[in-house]
Amino acid sequence: AFRALGNTLSWQVPPPTPFLSPLLFPQGEDNFTYCPATGLAAGNEHSEFAGWAFPFPGVFLTEEFISEDEESEIVELMDQDDWKPSQSGRKKQDYGPKVNFKKQRLKAGSFIGLPSFSKKIVTQMKDYSVLDGFLPVEQCNLDYIPERGSAIDPHFDDWWLWGERLVSLNLLSKTVLSMSCDSEDSIQLFPSFSKEKELSPSGSLAQTLVPSKEVTVAIHLPRRSLVVLYGDARYKWKHAIYRKHIEHRRICVTFRELSAEFSAGGRHEELGKELLGIALSFQGRPV
Repeated sequence: AFRALGNTLSWQVPPPTPFLSPLLFPQGEDNFTYCPATGLAAGNEHSEFAGWAFPFPGVFLTEEFISEDEESEIVELMDQDDWKPSQSGRKKQDYGPKVNFKKQRLKAGSFIGLPSFSKKIVTQMKDYSVLDGFLPVEQCNLDYIPERGSAIDPHFDDWWLWGERLVSLNLLSKTVLSMSCDSEDSIQLFPSFSKEKELSPSGSLAQTLVPSKEVTVAIHLPRRSLVVLYGDARYKWKHAIYRKHIEHRRICVTFRELSAEFSAGGRHEELGKELLGIALSFQGRPV
């Protein structure tokens, strides 16, 4: 059993040990928490994975990306426009081209740019190396409130049109971004040491394996924080927001860049240039 691999008994099992016992976790119950300081996902205290961790690449999180006054001004400007009903109790405002993802068709449509208030946000992104060269071509504002049961199911964002980096600004209240993986692969866990390092009989650090499907990672998003998903966190792990993590009104502002197909040297480079020119005029209204 996994509990037998706790710090005091880890020496009994040669590393790495496959963890084969199936564990069922209720929807929204994360069993690991992402630590921005270390880049590790650490097992939650009351889960079967307490005391274990693994690297969780592809996440950048910075707190207080904007000030309280800036937040108030942005939300006030958003609320001057209509919020359209969306799925799962959300409302939305879209600033972007007209897209048919199923048929992979794209045109500017009524898109006339990102909103004026986003110009300062996009400029500020240049202070972070992870966003070097990031040029947003689309912005989606999502409005969550607990009274509507707002949530968003685990999903991947499209990668035919949208590029690698997904950039989201979390406004009005804290929440949790829950990451899950459908891969058949296993994840190698390592002890996370709060006291003494435990060695296996061979003298190496004890390890164990766990199926990816049994792991969910919570990324805590403070109010006014900015999070970037890229690499594995973008393409291997689905992201979700569960109802239990919407305690008050929350607005998520997500910016997306173009994929390689629509960028320099890509098959649809010219269309990409046209859309970027429109987007970065910052004269837009919701489409």
